[in-house]
Amino acid sequence: MIGEFEYLLIAASHRLGEDAYGASIRREVEAATERPCSIGSLYTTLDRLEAKGLVTTWMGEATSQRGGRAKRMVTVTAKGIEAASIFYRAISKVSRDISWEAQCPLSQE
Repeated sequence: MIGEFEYLLIAASHRLGEDAYGASIRREVEAATERPCSIGSLYTTLDRLEAKGLVTTWMGEATSQRGGRAKRMVTVTAKGIEAASIFYRAISKVSRDISWEAQCPLSQE
């Protein structure tokens, strides 16, 4: 089974579609988690996901907005979609009938 951060990267990449590349995935994860996402962790995890066959990556065209640097583009594979679906179903099942907001004093601040 994939881990939490792997799930976040797969979900963000899938959601972004053709716009999935390192910086956009990072923004998506940071917005969802409200926590910083190190670019090193992101690329290390993308490498691991690619080695597992869950995503494919390639270098896009260099752009003037990026000072002539290319973007590392990401696509989720069918195997990646399956792994993310399994993770999501497991989290949903184990979380059924739990309301964390009602039990978490931090959410009431």
